Amino acid sequence: MAGKGGGHDAPRSSVRRMGLLTETVLEKAARFLWTSGRVLEQRRFAHLFGSGTASGVLAALDAYADEEGGYAFGLEPDIRGPLGQPIAVPAALRVLEEAGRMVPERLVPLCDWLAERTDPDGGVPAVLPSLRPFPHPPFMPVADDPRGDLLTTGQIAGPLLRHGTEHPWLRAAERFCRAAIEALEETHPYEAGAVVAFLDGVRDRAWAARQGVRLGSLVREQRIVLLDPEKPGEARPAPGYAPGEFHLPHDYAASPGSVARAWFTDAEMDRSLQHLVAVQEEDGGWPLPWAQWSPATAFEARPGVTLAALLTLRAYGSA
Repeated sequence: MAGKGGGHDAPRSSVRRMGLLTETVLEKAARFLWTSGRVLEQRRFAHLFGSGTASGVLAALDAYADEEGGYAFGLEPDIRGPLGQPIAVPAALRVLEEAGRMVPERLVPLCDWLAERTDPDGGVPAVLPSLRPFPHPPFMPVADDPRGDLLTTGQIAGPLLRHGTEHPWLRAAERFCRAAIEALEETHPYEAGAVVAFLDGVRDRAWAARQGVRLGSLVREQRIVLLDPEKPGEARPAPGYAPGEFHLPHDYAASPGSVARAWFTDAEMDRSLQHLVAVQEEDGGWPLPWAQWSPATAFEARPGVTLAALLTLRAYGSA
């Protein structure tokens, strides 16, 4: 990896010192979020960047809970309807982490809900047949007999493992993810991101480090990362993605502590973060990087994308 630009031994201090989250960037984002954000994103922003309370964040999150213990009602904006879907769980976990509420009384019932919707091999599908009557994007097909996948299971299991969650569902999910990751020979950006989420949380750090190096090699060899935003022709668009839908280094390594940070040199990460600042739009929000199938869901998704950009910039050093 180092010979291919992985930069394993390169110092990271230049990236850490960069003051990319300036007052101007933050003020523009605040104006966008107070104008266009859902209650949930406004509560999250107030808690993360102001004096808002965790209890306010949790109250907003609980409005998305369904009657059976899952999350629905557009918590994940592309997934509509009143019935919980597994792909909405990663969004809920992000909010619980931010609020400091990754605790058994929250997580055990959620694992119970997942256990009832998981394949025998431990993998949980992205969506269930119950989504079929409700609006959903064309890139999210609804199968009669959905199979568990790494994209969903990795995003859920990683944060749960990082916080020391104990549950039979999680033990099976961890086995599923480890086997699927070890068998990976080809991947795509969102699946690779889910693997990073799992590797960043799994307790076996030696195994995570080995698999991180291997995954980083796959990402670079398959050209599913845009290393220079001014040279989009050097990256390979993934099949079915929207025009210009590329993943940059910061999309894989959202914080310096991620296993994916070692995949990129300081220069590559600097370019990626500078580009992240540059694409903040005039209204203060960040654009959606994926295909937009509905104006309403695009409107609801941009505040979450904006918060993610702010958190990445802060993680790498704020002014």
